[in-house]
Amino acid sequence: MRAMVLSAPGKPLQMQERTDPRPSDGEIRVQVMACGVCRTDLHIVDADLPGIKYPIIPGHEIVGRVDLVGRNVTAHQIGDRVGIPWLGYTCRVCQFCMRGMENLCDHPQFTGYTRDGGFATHAIADARYAFPLGEDGDDVSIAPLLCAGLIGWRSLVMTGDARRLGIFGFGAAGHIVAQIARWQGRSFYAFTRSGDTGAQTFALQLGAAWAGASDQLPDVLLDAAIIYAPAGQLVPAALRAVRKGGRVVCAGIHMSDIPSFPYSLLWGERQLVSVANLTRQDGLDFLKIVPEAGIRTQTAAFRLAEANDVLTRLRTGQILGAAVLQP
Repeated sequence: MRAMVLSAPGKPLQMQERTDPRPSDGEIRVQVMACGVCRTDLHIVDADLPGIKYPIIPGHEIVGRVDLVGRNVTAHQIGDRVGIPWLGYTCRVCQFCMRGMENLCDHPQFTGYTRDGGFATHAIADARYAFPLGEDGDDVSIAPLLCAGLIGWRSLVMTGDARRLGIFGFGAAGHIVAQIARWQGRSFYAFTRSGDTGAQTFALQLGAAWAGASDQLPDVLLDAAIIYAPAGQLVPAALRAVRKGGRVVCAGIHMSDIPSFPYSLLWGERQLVSVANLTRQDGLDFLKIVPEAGIRTQTAAFRLAEANDVLTRLRTGQILGAAVLQP
């Protein structure tokens, strides 16, 4: 197999030839057809996340075909198309797993972070954590749904019945959530980097009630806001934008430090919460509504060997929608 491998923090990924991996009991091997490039991959490459053991193959928005099945696997057969998400394994015995909160598992494994991911021609997955995808839709368009879509869905659910929704950071997750919000009858307001007219135009094309820079405010207060950009300074900005009793959801796995802000921004029973990972039920619920909602992802496809260039473009805000690697 071929893989783009991270050998040390901050280093460019290197293309390597490796022996084809073989699945253990309960695992499947997947021939990767497409793998989305997520901002979390940047956090892994830049060593923003703790406990990375090198070398590691990033990538956790994997669409592929099962080409080898380990013992005791009954849910998938050779040839099945499956999706492999960020959550790659949970212990199933800790207090969180036992309470149906496997996203908070004390002993989890994460695809492309603590176990090798999809920036490769092949990947190994625990069969229990691979979603059946069926045959509808093309591989590239589906790939961003495996994280941007899933985390977007979980963060949207956490906004409750908010009718006016702010989206801070209008990238891969933002443009998917915007479509769900519109399908649900909500209105959304897109907040982007200053001067990012491309993202603002894109948001308006998807039906935004308003689009502007994150230091601006629309002429109405919002019921809730979701922050996808990893910028701590957006927290007080989002709190300013929501009404009393509103909720701000921080959806990223990593964020820069949140600056101090006056208590008055939080007062009025505003809430500030975070999203951590996902559950398999999140995935099943979300993938079920994708065709119902008519979600269409905006993607740009690249060769596997272009992974470093894609990460640079993502870091500098040059990707509209989502980037996807094709091995």
